[in-house]
Amino acid sequence: MGWNPFRRPPLLHVAGDVGTGPAVVLIHGIASSSVTWTNLVPLLRSEYRCISIDLLGFGGSPAPADAEYTLKEHVEALAHTIKRLKLREPFVLIGHSMGGLIAPRYAARNPRRVRRLVLVSPPIYVSPTALSDDRDRTVQDLYLRAYRFLRENEDFTLRNAAIVEKLLPIPKAMDINAATWNAFVKSLEHTIESQTTISDLAALRVPVEIVYGTLDEFASPGGIRIAERLRGVTVTRVRASDHLIGKRLARAVAAAVPDDA
Repeated sequence: MGWNPFRRPPLLHVAGDVGTGPAVVLIHGIASSSVTWTNLVPLLRSEYRCISIDLLGFGGSPAPADAEYTLKEHVEALAHTIKRLKLREPFVLIGHSMGGLIAPRYAARNPRRVRRLVLVSPPIYVSPTALSDDRDRTVQDLYLRAYRFLRENEDFTLRNAAIVEKLLPIPKAMDINAATWNAFVKSLEHTIESQTTISDLAALRVPVEIVYGTLDEFASPGGIRIAERLRGVTVTRVRASDHLIGKRLARAVAAAVPDDA
C-alpha cells in the first residue's frame, strides 16, 4: 500500500531546542541527524533559539513503511512539525546537504514563515544537458551515476559506509545502516536526484546565503553558479572545508545568520 496523500504528515523529532532569542530552525542532510550541528549551535545559542529537527526517516524521527521519501513528503512533515512549534515570528531556516534542498521548497511554500535562508553544502544538481561547461556536465553526470550505483548495490554501500563513518570527525555524522537504508535510497532517488532547488530559489523573496567548502565532495560547481545568478542569492566559499560542518565552515555559517530584520 502506497503513501496516503490525505493523511496528516508525521511529526518529526525535535532533537534540540536551546538558547533564547530569534528562532533558527536547523535541518540536516541525508543519512544523518541533528548531530550535524555539533560545531554550529554553540556559536549561535547565546543570541538565538536553535531548534534542530531530524528529517523523516533519520535520527529520532519516524520512518513510515509506506513513505517514498519524496521532496513533497519531507517538506510536509517538516511543515507539520514547525507548525506545532507555534513560532510567533518569521525565523531563519538553515539546511545542510539534502536539508539545503528541502529548505528552499519549504520557504517557497511558506513565504511568511521564513525571513532568511542559509543553505550549507547544498548538492544543487541540474540535468547535465542543461550545463554549458563540459567539465560541469562531466562532474554532474558522475555524481548521478555514482548515486545510482550506491542505491543499486546495498552490500557495497553499507560495508563502505561503516568504514567511512569511523573516520569522520563528527560521530554519527553519517548514519547509513540497515535501519536507515530505505530512507536513504529513496531520499537519494526521490529528493536529491529529483530536486527542484533552482526553481524554488527563483521563487523566493527572502535573502538566501549559500555556504560551502572548496573541498566539498558533493558540490556541483555548475549548479551553484546558476543559483548564484538568481536575485537575492549570495554564495560564500570557504577554503579548506569539505561537506561536513567543521569548525571553519561553522564559523562561516554563523556569520551568515544575522540580518537587518
